[in-house]
This record gives sequence, structure tokens and C-alpha cells, in this order.
Amino acid sequence: MSAGQEDFAFTGIGTHWVISTALPLPPSLRARLLDRVERFDAAWSRFRPDSLVASMAREPGSYSFPAEAAALGDLYSTLYRVSAGAMTPLIGGSLERLGYGADYALEPAGPPLPAPAWESVLAWEGTTVTAVAPVVLDIGAAGKGLLVDLLAAELAAAGVENFVVDGSGDLLARGTEGVRIGLEHPYNPAQAIGIVDLADRSLCASAANRRAWGDGLHHVLDGTTGQPVRTAVATWTLADSAMVADALATALFFVPGAVLDEVFDFSWLTVFSDGSAAYSPGFEGTLFS
Repeated sequence: MSAGQEDFAFTGIGTHWVISTALPLPPSLRARLLDRVERFDAAWSRFRPDSLVASMAREPGSYSFPAEAAALGDLYSTLYRVSAGAMTPLIGGSLERLGYGADYALEPAGPPLPAPAWESVLAWEGTTVTAVAPVVLDIGAAGKGLLVDLLAAELAAAGVENFVVDGSGDLLARGTEGVRIGLEHPYNPAQAIGIVDLADRSLCASAANRRAWGDGLHHVLDGTTGQPVRTAVATWTLADSAMVADALATALFFVPGAVLDEVFDFSWLTVFSDGSAAYSPGFEGTLFS
């Protein structure tokens, strides 16, 4: 955003948000945005006992989720297939096993636990999600990006044309002149490895150094093994939808970008643990030498 920018900052789904606009948002719109965040959290959070996800973890059955569930289920289904089960919304139990649960114990309760096979326990049809056994649904790989899109839709419906939604680094810019974003070094948060000029697109990132704990544990788990991924250390993606960009930033830990290019319209950058990098021909960023 340019000079005269107004920021609406708040906390939601356990992270910090900033919505930047040219003019202050009226109180009624701010209230609608916060209500949207609360409704999203009440459906999808595995960290609060009153959510739909928490209910599904306690009791199998059919649950009616909000309208955004249809697109989210389709996206996860595609990525589950493309990744041969490595990327799955059923990874929640594996994360809890390693200590990343509602109590934030950050102490493994046992060896890594593979996620259950989607086809054996879960049916996701539109907004109806049916589990035949208790399962811990975790949409963290796409959820923050999805909420960015939902908040952007609220702003657009209210007639706000120029804005940036920043969900702790998951970004969506609309109608702006462009925002210069630094690409954080995966081993040194004070250093950038490149820049992206973001305009009318979404930029999302995923990194192994975020939500890391214990002896080399982090939040990006392979669903087929329940173990943290060791090859990639950081990814960035640009797409029209923040939900898609967010999900693909995680998918790059499991699937080569060139393979995802065959299915999705996006651009990407992956940094690997050996210090090498790969990126799509159309990647909009500039990397420093």
C-alpha cells in the first residue's frame, strides 16, 4: 500500500493479522471480519474443544461444514492423489503424536504415526464430511490461506477495492500498486534471499523452521510415515487464490514443482536442505546471488 495506509490489526486462529486499506474500515465491517474469523475457527480448529473438528475427533459420523468446505475438500483430494498420500487433511493425529496438539506439550508421545488412509476412514462430499472412526482433521496446510480469501471476499462485498490481507505472511493483494515482499532466509530470519513485488495475487510460504520443536521436529509431516520432511526447508508460491497458494507451499515439500505445474496454475520457489533451490520459469521474484 502507498502513503496514507490504514491498518486493521487483530489476532485470529492463533496468529496475527493485518488488513491494510487506503481508508479506515468502518466499525461494522471490522465486526463482520472478526465474526468471519470466529466462525471459521469454530468449524476448523483442532485446538478448541467446541469446534466441529474436535467433535469429529471424539465421535465419528457425518458433519456439515461451512460453504468453503467444498472447494477445500476438492483441493485436498487432488493433492492427496498427486502426493500419493503424503499430503493429507488426516495428519492431525500424527502431529498430536509428536507433541503438537491442543495442549502444546511439544513432547512426543511415541514414535511417528502415519496418518490413516483417506479412503478407509473419510468421505468428503461438498460440505458434508463423514468419518467412520474418530479422526483428527487438520487443514493447516491450506486453512490460513483459505481464511485470507474469505476475508478478502468480505472486503470486496463491502465495496473495498484496494487492500492487502496479511495472515502472518500469507498475503493477498487486490487493487494496489504493488507491495514489495522480502523472502526470508530459512536459517536467518533477519536476512532475505530475494524479493517479490506482489500485486493482485497471493503469496504464501512454508518453512521447516516455523513451528519447530524438540529434536528436529517440525509441522510439515509426511502422511505416509508421520515423520517431518527433511529434503525441502522453505517454499514460496504465488497464485490467484491464497488457499491454493498456501496448500501448494506445503505440497512442494512432497511433490516437485514441475509435477504440480501440470495440475495447478501457479509459480513457485523451493529451497532444499543442501542449500540448492529450484523455481518455476515464471516465478515473479528476484533471488539475490
